[in-house]
Amino acid sequence: MASENNSPIGVFDSGIGGLTVLKEIFRVLPAESTIYLGDTARVPYGIRSSETVMRYSFENTRFLVSKGIKLLVIACNTASSVSLAAIRKSVSIPVIGVIEPGAEAALKSTGNKKIGIIGTEATVRSSAYKKTIKALDKSAEIFSLPCPLFVPLVEEGWTEGEVARVVAEKYLSGIKDKGIDTLVLGCTHYPLLKNVISMVMGPDVRLIDSAVETAKKIKDILKKDSGERKLKGKPSREFYVTDSPERFIKVGERFLEQKIKYIEKIAVSC
Repeated sequence: MASENNSPIGVFDSGIGGLTVLKEIFRVLPAESTIYLGDTARVPYGIRSSETVMRYSFENTRFLVSKGIKLLVIACNTASSVSLAAIRKSVSIPVIGVIEPGAEAALKSTGNKKIGIIGTEATVRSSAYKKTIKALDKSAEIFSLPCPLFVPLVEEGWTEGEVARVVAEKYLSGIKDKGIDTLVLGCTHYPLLKNVISMVMGPDVRLIDSAVETAKKIKDILKKDSGERKLKGKPSREFYVTDSPERFIKVGERFLEQKIKYIEKIAVSC
């Protein structure tokens, strides 16, 4: 990887949720250049079949690989659960999903081995987090819960206040009663609801942000492979979407808490 260390990190998601991962990459690896692809024309992936999600993921991967990236991040829980293994076999660069880092962090966090997982219906249905955690520790008890309304709440900017609190209480009351001490935010939108979720779950439950853990994993891999960017000067920040750049910019800048300066609409389908 040494000869490619000045190449960008590629990140894709079905839409804008993966920007929480990108934001953490900016924080943990501020010198790295990045290319983000949001497949906004085909969002959400969570309602698609596994075959369709696999096809979309490979199309996104081919686009980013064509840009000369040195590492690929699948910043989508649904795509990670369905396509990570197959994509790793198909490309020669490191590929990281958001599920493994979150699962590993949850096991390090828990004291009573009772772990909650919240995510989209597709992610919960796939049992990806449960399978990953169980593969690492069979004794862990996993309690999974879909929270589909969290995504539109975040995209509308309703991350604080009464509406967000009432929805969170409605969803989380059942899983709170299970006695968990760790809760994995198994959707890239959910970190923006951290404050509300933490308030509902209480101080004895630690929240695991997969975006944070994924960025740490990327840093570890680049350091191990001597793949850090060596060039001086500001890194590049490129954004590509498959539909509606205007909405992406509006919501995306709120996610990133910074301006999106370069964005282009493209087509990635075969």
